[in-house]
Amino acid sequence: MAEIRVRNLVKLYPGQRSRANDDISLDVADGEFLVLLGPSGCGKTTLLRMVAGLELPTDGQVVIGRRDVTYLPPRERRLSMVFQSYAVFPHKRVRDNIGFGLAMRGAPRSTIRQKVEWAADLLRLTEFLDRYPAQLSGGQRQRVAVARAIVVEADVLLMDEPLSNLDALLRLSFRAELKKLVGELGTTTLYVTHDQVEALSLGDRVAVMRDGRVEQVADPMSVYDRPASVFVGGFLGSPPMNFISGSVHAEPDGGVRFGLDGAAIPAPRALASYADRPLRLGVRAESIALADAQADGAVPTTVQVFEPLGSATLLTVDLAGQQVKVQASASYRADPGDRVWLSIMEEHQRWFDAETSLALDVDTPLATAPT
Repeated sequence: MAEIRVRNLVKLYPGQRSRANDDISLDVADGEFLVLLGPSGCGKTTLLRMVAGLELPTDGQVVIGRRDVTYLPPRERRLSMVFQSYAVFPHKRVRDNIGFGLAMRGAPRSTIRQKVEWAADLLRLTEFLDRYPAQLSGGQRQRVAVARAIVVEADVLLMDEPLSNLDALLRLSFRAELKKLVGELGTTTLYVTHDQVEALSLGDRVAVMRDGRVEQVADPMSVYDRPASVFVGGFLGSPPMNFISGSVHAEPDGGVRFGLDGAAIPAPRALASYADRPLRLGVRAESIALADAQADGAVPTTVQVFEPLGSATLLTVDLAGQQVKVQASASYRADPGDRVWLSIMEEHQRWFDAETSLALDVDTPLATAPT
């Protein structure tokens, strides 16, 4: 078993007031691919380095399998790591780079040769085994780094933004290769990135971090569709989730509406208990429908910006003095100043407390951020 258990992990660097990691507890199941996602400086790489043994925690515990490895050196943790930089030896051929870890462990030459050829075949590097890194492209050098990490057959694979140095097209193709590779290996993997597309496409689960803490841990679509906080909803998505400020009003007939300046949106009856409290409605651009002016619950808006994106059209509209992004079909056309009506169905609404910025628990269960 190679599960990772992090308990109450704290990292405070000397001379710093704020903690780089602040009481983090996290479990990674055996064979799971968990992605640490967050903006620069949120503490995700620090957490990864403490799991790797490259940093010692100020407090807390790291367990891999059934072993407490909190203060063990990296070589005793049975893990391998792929860094943001390729970190390949320029004076060694590809085969020697891939087999370096095995050679350092004193593996027999026949074993090294066999495993290097296996990893090279898996990563489509066989024809480059006798080349030097300077003769390879960036993507090929990154493959060498991954091959070197998997060839030692470690219990845990750690990756620190391994695709960030690749261009956009190469990153897209390599991401698919990496997902297929890790799925075939079944190795417990902890992956760090600030790229939300990488996180959503690669991870079995995503842990979104902010200011040294974990805001939400869930499967990718739950994090995207049901963010636990305004921060999570605003960090994921392109464009990010819309947040519309207003207050809930209960009507005489038992209905509930979310009131804005000159407009009202139908809301779940379960929000009646929040009547007259300031709330924020979160909704994705692709979850807002263009509606007929006479449709029940349709709210009027004015187009500010029209952006054709090829596969879709993005509108920026003014809704009661607040900017809202709306995704329409690729064939849709509008001009700035046009009047359009929008409909936001209850099943696409996410509700947040205006003061705490945490998700509310209404009819459709929402995850709540940890306290």
